[in-house]
Amino acid sequence: MSYFEVKGVTKKFGGLTAVDNLTFTVEQGEIFGIIGPNGSGKTTLFNVINNFYPPTAGEIYFKGKRIDGLPTHEICKLGIGRTFQVVKPLRRMTVLENVMAGAFLRTASTSRARARALEVLDFCSLAHRKDVPAKALPIADRKRLEIARALATNPELLLLDETAAGLNPKETEEAMAIIQKICKAGITIIIVEHVMKVIMGISHRILAINFGREIARGTPQEIARHPEVIKAYLGEAYA
Repeated sequence: MSYFEVKGVTKKFGGLTAVDNLTFTVEQGEIFGIIGPNGSGKTTLFNVINNFYPPTAGEIYFKGKRIDGLPTHEICKLGIGRTFQVVKPLRRMTVLENVMAGAFLRTASTSRARARALEVLDFCSLAHRKDVPAKALPIADRKRLEIARALATNPELLLLDETAAGLNPKETEEAMAIIQKICKAGITIIIVEHVMKVIMGISHRILAINFGREIARGTPQEIARHPEVIKAYLGEAYA
């Protein structure tokens, strides 16, 4: 069995099918990209994986264990971390305290949570901001804080939701470097991203979806020239 596997997952909201019978696998150590136009079901898929939304149908496995139906905090304890498309730090707490909140998943000790948080902040090049209130951070540092908070939970699999959204070219390059650094540290990554430079530049394989359904799967090079992907993003005239 694969390291991570989604089998026939569907999510319906009344008469709307947001995720439609998706099946794919992710191998350990891989950066697996997911792309699709706005409203194609990417974030909903992440929410189903974390069981923020229970799937309408299908099964999800992590390291051979079926996880759909487990409480969200149990899924996190199993080793699946998550960032969010809209970053919402604990605004009145410092950067260090925000990351400590993630570290408390694994320990009840304040000193150990602090030590883990400092380690993660150093890894994410945020140590110099540790005493800054989270509400004072610019968007690039808020995105980095979101990653740091997820890393503090010691994930084996990390779901990244639009990490590069709203960043300038230099900040985008820095975000790509951090993601690749995380992968080199032994953490498997599934990333949802609209910035094609990021998804094409770091992914080993990519799944393209539209209206909740798979339209293509393959290497970045295969996806970039796939007619269904071109059609979904640019229109039928360009396919």
